[in-house]
Amino acid sequence: MSDLLERLRTELPAEALITDPDVTASYAHDMASFCEAGTPAVVVLPRTVEQVQHVMRTATALRVPVVPQGARTGLSGAANASDGCIVLSLVKMDRILEISPVDRIAVVEPGVINAVLSRAVNEHGLYYPPDPSSWETCTIGGNIGTASGGLCCVKYGVTAEYVLGLDVVLADGRLLTTGRRTAKGVAGYDLTRLFVGSEGSLGIVVKAVLALKPQPPQQLVLAAEFPSAAAACDAVCRIMERGHTPSLLELMDRTTVRAVNELASMGLPETTEALLLCAFDTPDPAADLAAVGALCTSAGATEVVPADNPAESELLLQARRMSLTALETVKSATMIDDVCVPRSRLGAMLEGTAAIAEEYGLTIGVCSHAGDGNTHPVVCFDHTDPDESRRARESFDAIMALGLELGGTITGEHGVGVLKKEWLARELGETGIELQRGIKAAFDPLGLLNPGKLF
Repeated sequence: MSDLLERLRTELPAEALITDPDVTASYAHDMASFCEAGTPAVVVLPRTVEQVQHVMRTATALRVPVVPQGARTGLSGAANASDGCIVLSLVKMDRILEISPVDRIAVVEPGVINAVLSRAVNEHGLYYPPDPSSWETCTIGGNIGTASGGLCCVKYGVTAEYVLGLDVVLADGRLLTTGRRTAKGVAGYDLTRLFVGSEGSLGIVVKAVLALKPQPPQQLVLAAEFPSAAAACDAVCRIMERGHTPSLLELMDRTTVRAVNELASMGLPETTEALLLCAFDTPDPAADLAAVGALCTSAGATEVVPADNPAESELLLQARRMSLTALETVKSATMIDDVCVPRSRLGAMLEGTAAIAEEYGLTIGVCSHAGDGNTHPVVCFDHTDPDESRRARESFDAIMALGLELGGTITGEHGVGVLKKEWLARELGETGIELQRGIKAAFDPLGLLNPGKLF
């Protein structure tokens, strides 16, 4: 420990090092439940690429594990510390280095907050689409590490589709530049996409070149009430089958709607079994909403209400964004699943989840990026009750098993981390895991970067 700190101090300012155990303990974990976390030896908050390189050279020399972190808003334990590790928090590297309206790119450091970047590019008439629910606090580096999604993915895609290039500090301290600033480029293997979603296990992202889009018109939102989740999912299938491209297509079940009302008195219709929100940011969103409204009615919607203006639309989106927070108030703890299935199997996923909730005697609320088939079943439980905690964990696993059975994946946007290691092996199979471990060894032969995650 003394040797580690002595070496770190040779090229790091005193304010970049945190050793007080009461403070370092606060950096030990992200927001996931049921994920082990160790005790870090030190927390380092670098401000420059050179400081990150120094940390990695020191870690390699002393064989000390390094756990990269952003804002720790993750839900899989991917940012959890291991015993004796260096926690490398990138939140102080928070500069927007460039915004180019001509090239339609932004160049940023990893600690830039998603919402800060979004507002900055808006001032140039541009748009950075990825918008996780935690966008006011999560960082771009964290978004890249977990390949985050958001509400707008149905039209605009996930973080991976906007990362053009990266600067990455490797485990031994070398600086690697991947990708490009150009609109096109196919030179060599796509190492950029390899780092996106790697959860800090291959290198430390210190700069990112991000693609931007022209800012679209303000979107209008439609809310449709359904007597069952199956009917709402049928409407989703009809909307996509007819070729509509909504900017948002979200579903909230009855449990979620009631939790949001309880938390914020939003006035959402508690008589509904499923509330579908659909938005368009087209030149004539009212016409698009009318067409979708007719499809919802034909699928069995009991009421279809299009918003009259952007302010009403934003109120509905606020309700959806607070879904996870609201469900956290139902019981003392939650486990948030992240299973993505083909859109055509979304109804079966929700029906199966309801059956699992009944089987285990638990409250499980579901909010979903319905246009992507990405569901977030939230298991609510009393963490002080051992039996209820056990049932919560078992139901969580049952939900993931259901997702795989339906042809889906164990994570659409939250990542694997600690929480889903066993399930990653089931999804990828023996050969897939072997190859992924080989890639890990090529970048990090000593296994120092975020050990114990993914595999």
